[in-house]
Amino acid sequence: MAEPTRSTAAGRPTDQLRAEDVATQIPTPRQENTGTGYSTVEQDGFSGWGWFTGGLLMLIGVFQIMAGIVALAGPSYYTAPSRDLVVHAGYTTWGWVHLVLGLLSLAAGGGLVFGSTIARVGGIALAVISAIVNLAFLPAAPVASTMIIALDVFVIYAITIHGGEAKEAYR
Repeated sequence: MAEPTRSTAAGRPTDQLRAEDVATQIPTPRQENTGTGYSTVEQDGFSGWGWFTGGLLMLIGVFQIMAGIVALAGPSYYTAPSRDLVVHAGYTTWGWVHLVLGLLSLAAGGGLVFGSTIARVGGIALAVISAIVNLAFLPAAPVASTMIIALDVFVIYAITIHGGEAKEAYR
């Protein structure tokens, strides 16, 4: 059985509990969403779009790193010869390009989560460069390149439309 809360008011015995003391001890409920704006940023200091875009850019970075490792480790994996690509370069060069883009995307995605303006600009630039690189790499890996291009387009949209919400959340 629970023990009643004791009052610390002066001149009153600590064993007695008054109604106004109970009313002050009840926590106030959290405000309900009225449907206006993005209440998570205003009330919680949390931006779902900031975390989502940062996570998605980091996922693109992981995919780029995987494509880079495959191109570096086993160029024979690709059925298309490197001369059939838009830019005539060996798969080793393509591997390093994908690897560097992937590492930069991981870093920009981490900065995007915390609302960094530099990460927003860098994230958009990296997504554009990543889409162009994967468009040139399309004959070698059509499915992977198409998937990365689609994610790049979505990241560009999400950063430009909702990118400032994360910065507001951390003010």
